Amino acid sequence: MNRGNLSNEQWKRLEPLLPPQKPKTGRPAHDHRRIINGMLWILRTGAPWRDLPERYGPWQTVASRYYRWGKAGIWDS
Repeated sequence: MNRGNLSNEQWKRLEPLLPPQKPKTGRPAHDHRRIINGMLWILRTGAPWRDLPERYGPWQTVASRYYRWGKAGIWDS
């Protein structure tokens, strides 16, 4: 685990609050945990989305889910 990423215990508490992963058909979905770790990296560093390290997935995907989930009230849970 990288410093700053979610621990297994944190992930167990957060995972049920997120929308279900899309089925494995069509375009491959990006893992929610990896995406959340990318969001945390952005919030921790204050860097722009475009500077997100590739290990978290495409910055556009991470930013899109952050704003979409925020609009859906996920962060209010």
